Amino acid sequence: MSEERKNRITVEIFGQQYTIVGREPANHIRHVASTVDEKMKEIRSKNTFLDTNHLAVLTAVNAVNEYIKLKEKYEALQEKLNEDEKEL
Repeated sequence: MSEERKNRITVEIFGQQYTIVGREPANHIRHVASTVDEKMKEIRSKNTFLDTNHLAVLTAVNAVNEYIKLKEKYEALQEKLNEDEKEL
């Protein structure tokens, strides 16, 4: 049984270095880290009083909120597609 190779990538998020290990391609891991970094900077620009811990939690809350909205849209589209297929 062959195990998929893990990538070990060092990225910078909000001025801190992190080593991320995952099976996704290196460019995907960098893209995710860059998106988190951008979102943290965006939130910080609107809330300069936040410490890093609160900023990280708000970033996570925003990311999960966006994920849930997209998941709900996907499920609604999937349901519509299934209904359309039944009509055919």
